[in-house]
Amino acid sequence: MRIAQVAPLYESVPPAKYGGTERVVSYLTEELVREGHEVTLFASGDSHTCARLISPCERSLRLDRECRDPLASHMVLIEQVAQRQAEFDVIHFHTNYLHFSVAKRIVCPSLTTLHGRLDLQELPRVFRTFPETPLVSISNAQRQPVPWANWIGTVYHGLPPDLYKYEESPEQYLAFVGRISPEKGVDSAIEIAKRANMRLRIAAKVDPADRDYYSSEIKPLLSHPSIDFVQEIDDKEKQELIGEASALLFPIDWPEPFGMVMIEAMACGTPVIAFPRGSVPEIIEPGVNGIIVENAGEALEAVRNIGAIRRKRCRDMFEKRFTDARMARDYLTLYRMLEECGARDLQDEVRQCK
Repeated sequence: MRIAQVAPLYESVPPAKYGGTERVVSYLTEELVREGHEVTLFASGDSHTCARLISPCERSLRLDRECRDPLASHMVLIEQVAQRQAEFDVIHFHTNYLHFSVAKRIVCPSLTTLHGRLDLQELPRVFRTFPETPLVSISNAQRQPVPWANWIGTVYHGLPPDLYKYEESPEQYLAFVGRISPEKGVDSAIEIAKRANMRLRIAAKVDPADRDYYSSEIKPLLSHPSIDFVQEIDDKEKQELIGEASALLFPIDWPEPFGMVMIEAMACGTPVIAFPRGSVPEIIEPGVNGIIVENAGEALEAVRNIGAIRRKRCRDMFEKRFTDARMARDYLTLYRMLEECGARDLQDEVRQCK
């Protein structure tokens, strides 16, 4: 198939360090190329891919200090895709809802994977305005605020099997990897580690919007002798930090749409201790690849019992459910379904084609 992958421009594809959506786009793109498909990637110019790369901007926008209006480059991106639509059998957008108006008017079949939270009060109006746009969720939980939208499938993220290696013998510390923000729960992770009397290694990005929260709420907690803090890390550093941990802490306080770090931990053989928000119950099978807890007290008990989970079973679960090849197969099924159904079929018509 001739497939276009359209990535947001805030990070390169793949991102140098933090960046969930762009990382998934990269894994999907490279696997589709490996399987023999003709793939075009629309992404920032500092991206690296085996696909054909088309770039509306030279550098990823988050790290471009000269960028004052990221929307401008995204407008150019969407127009470039529309002008080249005849080159593709299907266009796969990962740009939230920015392209909806244009996608409605192009002939080429398209679909949109939504990577973010959908419980914002403004979003139902968007989806009701564009009811014909085929949507893909990254977990079933993600759909809950708008279950009536034009969902044509759920596709869980996947990673290359060789990206992280299995670690059989962990060290005695806990890990937290993600972003410093109230909903990510790093304060809860610190509390759990301190109560468990275990070292906690934190690797986290601090966005401009969260700097005040970091300075006032989190930075004072980092002076504890058992807390090690670094900022963003790459895959090699993540292998060491997550792979050698006794467990990954995921004490989120928001409807997490997926949570890439959970399957990164599984790939290393590291079990996950998580709060039951968003996608967590779909990713974590209690006693197999982690433990789901309701609060810090239950998390403390889970830390004490984490040795009962066999790390090999975590890796096996990853290989069964969360590889890039499985992700690509799932998306190819949707691409072919859209080819058969046509670009503008509504949800009930799409269902008839399954």
